[in-house]
Amino acid sequence: MIGWLTETALGKFISTFFISMVPVVELRLGLPYGIALGLDYPLALLAALLGNMVPVPFIIVYIQRVFAWLRRHWAGLNDMITRLENKAHLKGETVRKYGPLGLLIFVAIPLPGTGAWTGALVAALLNMRLRSAVPSILLGVCIAATIMTGLTFGVIHFI
Repeated sequence: MIGWLTETALGKFISTFFISMVPVVELRLGLPYGIALGLDYPLALLAALLGNMVPVPFIIVYIQRVFAWLRRHWAGLNDMITRLENKAHLKGETVRKYGPLGLLIFVAIPLPGTGAWTGALVAALLNMRLRSAVPSILLGVCIAATIMTGLTFGVIHFI
């Protein structure tokens, strides 16, 4: 029934897109997943980039309101939200020091705890403007995609 997600080009594109939207794994898993499915590289790259970037403006604009709402309505989540904010502030030291360039570098490193989601959270908590944060995050995601492409094709070639 859902075999079309791995058997058709459209399904592969859509599944790559949605995997790339997932926090933590983001493009780091989405791009290799699309390539492993046999999706043409340009389509896998496009799906992973789009999927990774779609949540970014929403996170930057709304995450502080979402956190405030969650704290008001579910007090039990307060500790988790505080931990997320503290972690983002710690990771945001480079961003605070170097601004948009620091954000680009932070997002470009394809390791767990970095990436578009965390970069957007850091940008939001540092009150960065959308018009400076989004291009930095996009360029960082493109650099991460380049690194992941090299790693993916290197592993495929090695095997």
